[in-house]
Amino acid sequence: MTVYSQAQQPKSTTADLAIDQQVKELLQQMTLEEKVAQMRMFHAQIGVELSEEDELVLSDVVTEKLKLGIGGIKNPGEHLSPERAALLNNKLQRRIIESNRLGIPGFFVTESYNGVDAEGCTSFGRPINMAATFNRDLVKRVYDAVGREARLRGLHLTHSPEADIVRDPRFGRMSEAFSEDTYLTTEMIISAITGLQGDYIGLKSTHIGAVAKHFAGYAQVSGGTNFAAIEISPRTLIDEIFPPFKAAVQQANTLGVMASHGDLNGIASHANPWLLTEVLRNQWGFQGYVVSDANDIGRLYYFMKVAESPEDAAILGLKAGVDVDLYAEDAYSLLPKLAREDPSLMEYIDQSAGRVLRTKFILGLFDDPYIDIEAVSDQVRTEEYLDLAKQADMESIVLLKNSEVLPLSTAKATKIALVGPLLGEKDEEEFSSIAGNKISFITEKGFELTNGEGGVPELLSEAEQREGIERILAAAQQAEVIMAFVGGDEFTAKEGFFNNALGDRENIDPVGLQDELILELKKLGKPLIIVLKHRRTLSINTIAENADAILDCWDLSEMGNYALAEVVFGMDNPSGKLPVTVPRSIGQLPYHYSQKEINAKKGYLFAENSPLYPFGFGLSYTVFDYSQITLSDTLMSVDKPITATITLTNSGSVKGKETVQLYLKDLYGTVVRPMQELKGFEKVELEPGQSKQLSFTILPELLEYTGLDMKTNSGKGEVEIRIGSSSASFSSSRFRFQ
Repeated sequence: MTVYSQAQQPKSTTADLAIDQQVKELLQQMTLEEKVAQMRMFHAQIGVELSEEDELVLSDVVTEKLKLGIGGIKNPGEHLSPERAALLNNKLQRRIIESNRLGIPGFFVTESYNGVDAEGCTSFGRPINMAATFNRDLVKRVYDAVGREARLRGLHLTHSPEADIVRDPRFGRMSEAFSEDTYLTTEMIISAITGLQGDYIGLKSTHIGAVAKHFAGYAQVSGGTNFAAIEISPRTLIDEIFPPFKAAVQQANTLGVMASHGDLNGIASHANPWLLTEVLRNQWGFQGYVVSDANDIGRLYYFMKVAESPEDAAILGLKAGVDVDLYAEDAYSLLPKLAREDPSLMEYIDQSAGRVLRTKFILGLFDDPYIDIEAVSDQVRTEEYLDLAKQADMESIVLLKNSEVLPLSTAKATKIALVGPLLGEKDEEEFSSIAGNKISFITEKGFELTNGEGGVPELLSEAEQREGIERILAAAQQAEVIMAFVGGDEFTAKEGFFNNALGDRENIDPVGLQDELILELKKLGKPLIIVLKHRRTLSINTIAENADAILDCWDLSEMGNYALAEVVFGMDNPSGKLPVTVPRSIGQLPYHYSQKEINAKKGYLFAENSPLYPFGFGLSYTVFDYSQITLSDTLMSVDKPITATITLTNSGSVKGKETVQLYLKDLYGTVVRPMQELKGFEKVELEPGQSKQLSFTILPELLEYTGLDMKTNSGKGEVEIRIGSSSASFSSSRFRFQ
């Protein structure tokens, strides 16, 4: 097998050239105001509704905006059923086309962190769950479903997926991205975008365009707080942060890119022509459109303070390469006046408006802008998609610990306590549907983690939590086995907004008295199974020490309990692998498996110098044995790649899936090199006693890095190859690249 994805960037076609000509002709007919209108987007919440009589209701503000046309509208119909959303969007599109002089359609935009961010669509697991599957094809199928469901609602684009590398669990948006690792994130990005876009050919009618974000370095914010400064060395930027975005452009052909909220080494991303034009367009060949993050062009003035006025901010964003202004009324709305004063701006306006129009032609909106409403009801949230969500859940659940407690059976327990603050209302019902009538459940949530205030949630008082712990202990006392649902929820890890809303944390221990709960449950002397649900990495030392088994679930889909129950009762074998490193404490940060080797030479006083759980780790109900590595040669050259082969054997008693991981370690470089780097993986399923031979081809480009002179270094020299079940468990061999 090859370690590269099969996704390829579409070649320029006659149709592309025809679109370019159509865009050119349309631009020639447009006024300055009409061009700028195509460069703006507003949120439907300012006045786009469907009445109870199914009539389109627009506010005066929206009606006025549509007179000149509009680039796009965010989240129209998000709180409606798919059928009514399609009806609304058809009516809205017709109004847009009829309201502007040239009949230019608009595009409608969503987001997709758990599937389509709208009522009535299939709720899938978070992106970080997708990465935990280490299954490219499965992830592509999930995003294919997302793309289809979104288009059936009348949507055309999604401000997803995130190509950010997430390495700081203080950051509240951690689960919106895929991984701490460059290679894994890149592979997930290719799968997600090609799925959403229907391999690009689906954009015309059945799928939606992806908008990869946040370009670039967004998740590397200082202190893990949203909007904070971002400091990344040029070498790290090129070697570790850029590759997922580059793949989004060159391999997955993403239709759009969103600029980052943050700065990049002091340069605001929305005012960075090197980033948005030189790198993205001139070096990588990106032909799509760039959209601002919410209000971020205006923020160049009043937040970033790199512009001295709103007018200066608009000019900075325009010249840097931002094509679409998301939401703001104090940025690109100023461009008509500015362009009359400075006609040289027209070149940039024509470019940006043209890119928006090109996007609309690619999406087929000039040919057929409407949805067949009759087709919606039987194609959204189907049994097929629910089964797909469940399969992705089962492959994303990571078994972190198992002292022969799992899987459960009636021989081990007939009465199980489901307890803890992350217990859901339907958990007992859904577990019972899988367990059958021979197993009964006792449930007690005990307490909520917070008061549920969306902006700045507050922890419940210790008195209230301890009262809840007493209720949990009383319930657990009656059972033979305890399953404790703990971790974090949507209030303890979320996006921190400007308007008095916080989502980041200065501590990565489980919030509240959850560790105390675990210690008290342990005293009962019963098998203790931890179900860990969360949206950020947590330092779970107390849990790891006291639990008999730990199932790390992150944030599962609406089918999550069914998947989890099947894993618990042995109907499915867990196969998820950690997409991040789990540190022992916040004091170890920054802490990812591919740090430079010198970082591991010395640890801290009174602490172990190792992660709690390493990247790529995940147990199984069976045992997989790896043979030693066999190399096709010990000398590699530019025209002679090396093949590394191992044999994987299921030596256990049940069928299982294992992710075989390939890591490369550059032993000597012109600059200090990472400890090791993931460069390939393959997920295989084996019956008991079955063996399979797996081969990885090591291509020269896998060894490239940015050298001492800031140019691409070929990586020639001694290389160690590692193949195993995680970044910490592998066999190794060496070869020389000459």
